[in-house]
Amino acid sequence: MRNDELAAAQAYVRLLEATRAALAEPDEGPLYVPLLASPIAEADVALERAGLCGNESRFFDLVCSLQPSMSGSGR
Repeated sequence: MRNDELAAAQAYVRLLEATRAALAEPDEGPLYVPLLASPIAEADVALERAGLCGNESRFFDLVCSLQPSMSGSGR
């Protein structure tokens, strides 16, 4: 995995974790949603730098290599 691909996959994992945390308390979710703007922007830039925009299959393969539990198959 190239460094830019690793950065993109890591940014996505951070975004996913931030989203889960923001939505963990449904009553307070709306208060935390604005805090997702930074992780979303980071992930967008990282995906663009890695040339992964529009290449979701490759991207999710990279993410699953970092977070095997996200594959749904226990890889």
